[in-house]
Amino acid sequence: MMFDLPDDDTLYAALLARDPRYDGRAFVAVASTGIFCRLTCPAPKPLRRNCHFFDSAAACAAEGFRPCRRCHPLGSTEPFVAELLEALQADPARRWSEAALAARGLDPSTVRRAFRRHFAMTFLDMARAARLRAGFGTLKDGGRVIEAQLEAGFASGSGFRAAFARLLGRAPGAFTGREMLKADWLDTPLGGMIAVSDARALHLLEFADRKALPTELKRLSALVKGDIGIGRTAQTDRIETELGAYFAGRSARFETPLALHGTAFTRAVWDLLRAIPPGATRSYSEIALALGRPQAVRAVARANGANQIAIAIPCHRVIGADGSLTGYGGGLWRKERLIALERSCSQGTARESRRTPALPATP
Repeated sequence: MMFDLPDDDTLYAALLARDPRYDGRAFVAVASTGIFCRLTCPAPKPLRRNCHFFDSAAACAAEGFRPCRRCHPLGSTEPFVAELLEALQADPARRWSEAALAARGLDPSTVRRAFRRHFAMTFLDMARAARLRAGFGTLKDGGRVIEAQLEAGFASGSGFRAAFARLLGRAPGAFTGREMLKADWLDTPLGGMIAVSDARALHLLEFADRKALPTELKRLSALVKGDIGIGRTAQTDRIETELGAYFAGRSARFETPLALHGTAFTRAVWDLLRAIPPGATRSYSEIALALGRPQAVRAVARANGANQIAIAIPCHRVIGADGSLTGYGGGLWRKERLIALERSCSQGTARESRRTPALPATP
């Protein structure tokens, strides 16, 4: 099952041994070559410091690595998939369009379907995210808007400003560096996330492609009566570390302080969400019953949808009364993978606890 992986040292040992047990379950991306492989790849083995391990080919591609031509980690795919990934890695700042794909003799709809099948996103979305991420990093490091624009590969300043206006609700030229709230980009195996924090707490954590994100950022800015700038705080570092442990299957505990902007009822719903054990799910009606308001199912659903701190407040653990996956702002495909990750980790923990002898009782 996806994400149910051991630590990186164990995976590196499996890479050296070409262990077939991890074939299709773990992939190694090599920083020195920009290539990702199966662990059974016959190529000479890279140095440990150059290896990064992922649980899917999609995660490797999202980080800009291209598939190996010897072990074919994507399996049987259309040849253009690997070719486009190589082109994206060679020039991540390039502005791609359907016309550019057609100029290569490719049918844009065929490319769209193939990338969604393999990576749960289109090629144009992947290219756009790479450009925005590059520009975001430049601004965070204090670069001028024009530098960020060029690094992100936008043909015009207006295009770059429009992209950031959609993402953060402000043109990048408006950032002063004195804002109390800081927004930064975090990479995860399920795509980029935007974290907004101040020195005290995390205020927002959302997937960058969520359609409601610009609205959420504007609402947050109004609630705190202050602008949102580019950068990070110690709380950003903390949630990034916790997300890393979460996606590696090591821990589902989130202890970063959270700033909860909601009514008393909404915060009560969020508290119950955080009490749902990893790997478990609850229905809206069960949460309403736990609140002592069994008729408030719709209000519970609205509070669940109003959550602006994804994963740490696990609204993905709420499902329909019939067991179906209901709406999720980050996309149902992410909800499914988050639940699968947590169930895989909790099963592994249970197996480990059964193998561990009980300690003698303290007299």
